[in-house]
Amino acid sequence: MTVLDTNPADAFANDRKHVFHSWSAQGALNPAVVTRAEGSHFWTEDGSKYLDFSSQLVNVNIGHQHPKLVAAIKEYADKLCTVAPFHANDARSEAARLIVEVAGTGSTKTDDDPTRLDMVFFTNGGAEATENAVRMARLHTGRNKILNHYRSYHGATNGAITLTGDPRRWPSEPGMPGVVKFWGPYPYRSAFHSTSEAEETERALQHLDDVLMVEGAHTVAAIILETVVGTNGILVPPPGYLQGIRDRCDLHGIVMICDEVMSGFGRCGEWFAFQNWGVQPDLVCFAKGVNSGYLPLGGVVISRAIADSFKDKAFPGGLTYSGHPLACASAVASINIFKEEGIIEHARSLGADVIAPGLAKLQANHPSVGDVRGLGVFWAIELVKDRATREPLVPYNAAGADAKPMADLAAACKARGLWPFTHFNRVHVVPPCNTPAALVEEGLAVLDDVLSLADQHYTG
Repeated sequence: MTVLDTNPADAFANDRKHVFHSWSAQGALNPAVVTRAEGSHFWTEDGSKYLDFSSQLVNVNIGHQHPKLVAAIKEYADKLCTVAPFHANDARSEAARLIVEVAGTGSTKTDDDPTRLDMVFFTNGGAEATENAVRMARLHTGRNKILNHYRSYHGATNGAITLTGDPRRWPSEPGMPGVVKFWGPYPYRSAFHSTSEAEETERALQHLDDVLMVEGAHTVAAIILETVVGTNGILVPPPGYLQGIRDRCDLHGIVMICDEVMSGFGRCGEWFAFQNWGVQPDLVCFAKGVNSGYLPLGGVVISRAIADSFKDKAFPGGLTYSGHPLACASAVASINIFKEEGIIEHARSLGADVIAPGLAKLQANHPSVGDVRGLGVFWAIELVKDRATREPLVPYNAAGADAKPMADLAAACKARGLWPFTHFNRVHVVPPCNTPAALVEEGLAVLDDVLSLADQHYTG
């Protein structure tokens, strides 16, 4: 018996007739029909092979069709496919135990420390994780306001899209009330006219202090931030910034929420990105890399103090598929594979020894490369028309003819067998965390070739 009695030609026709795609004008779509994948590659129906430098949506951290993970899903499916969330289940409880364990890696907090990350609320993905983290923070503090960065993306559900800072939120406004945005650090395009990372940290935190003053810190339930901003720039926080957020949250009784949906599970060279700075949040949102998207799964890691808020009163939220056993079994298998195969260490090495020097060479070779930044397997190439003025290669939120230089660049990558991740005036280098170094170098060589197209638009 075959799983699907169809052929690839039907897939495109049926897609265009019946599938409504996200973030798209339906009449303009021409989706590639993906037929199979393995490791760091995938193939389309015409036989084209692509090196996946996007990890799809920066979620296939363990690579495509990892045989041990596929086998674990098959094995658990034979045992139990689903069960309601109010039951206890071995896959769910073991996934929670392992996630709490890796979230605490490097922490010196004892078991009885109320700030220790200690419990997990499971969701189906990242947007639901941010929704529920905000709900927990509001109920825990009895306050309403949520502060977050302009340069951010937190999901597409009603609350999560309100928390998002980029233009994707505009059509959904007005959204969830009580959300206040502020500027985070971005040394290359500083909102504070800083000339060093230290100055950027100092001025960004002073700006936050000013926002807390005029909003009333006593009315703020939480500050939510992507530990390393993802789609909106791969913005690595300068030294001292995360600790400054932590200090202000402690001072004012505010919950610190780190959205690690994209930056977690090896992407930044640690289990969670916040571990790079030794700063622990109160709530951690995760999804994507927890099981590389093999099955839908996300969640919130919760400190003991916040979990105890709901010890004697019910948490007013839930999902039919919260802690879905098959998805949790895949997370257990994935975390164990990460440990067995040293994927965290490999991701860290790829960043330091392969990607960082490789991107430095691209910057030296191409005047259109204004900035490169990142860590682990989470990097951005920012393209400009002029290095002196830092004018972007395409305008902010460009569309149509204005976006053509970036569209041409992406098309050239694909023509050479590289599937890129592009956003605004940037190319993000985000292959699976276990991609062999030789393949990463192969992808960087393609970028070196196609960046000549961006150089043609250079006016500096």
